[in-house]
Amino acid sequence: MLPSAFRIVKARHADTAFDGEGARVAGGRWNSPGLPVVYTAGSAALAALEILAHVGSTNLLTAYVLIACAFDRTIVLRLDRKRLPRDWRAYPARPELQLVGDAWLKDGTSAVLEVPNAVIPSESNLLLNPRHNECGSIGLGAAEPFEFDLRLLRS
Repeated sequence: MLPSAFRIVKARHADTAFDGEGARVAGGRWNSPGLPVVYTAGSAALAALEILAHVGSTNLLTAYVLIACAFDRTIVLRLDRKRLPRDWRAYPARPELQLVGDAWLKDGTSAVLEVPNAVIPSESNLLLNPRHNECGSIGLGAAEPFEFDLRLLRS
């Protein structure tokens, strides 16, 4: 198994980075509040862009870690991108997208759902269902310090 996805989180959250609680509390593009899911990106660079897209201030970009995870492709379901509404990248996200993710989580179809990334649509995010019985087969790497390049932090 090679690293298949990456997650960047505040270092203080490294131990719980894969429990899905943040998304359960707040909801996200692909899940409603109340349903745990772990959002990962197909590359470390894409994970960094996701942080940059969501953080309100460059002052908050300190003390992060990068965690790689690996899994067999057989536990991944790829979302048919043709099913998405034309404006699926809108912010805030359309509620229909949460319905897609909610159905996947509730049905337990797979441990991982591959969805398009809203920042770079040709790239993918991989959603992990922490309640799926095959989620235990996902290997987690060690949390490694991650520093954002200062050129990205210019205002």
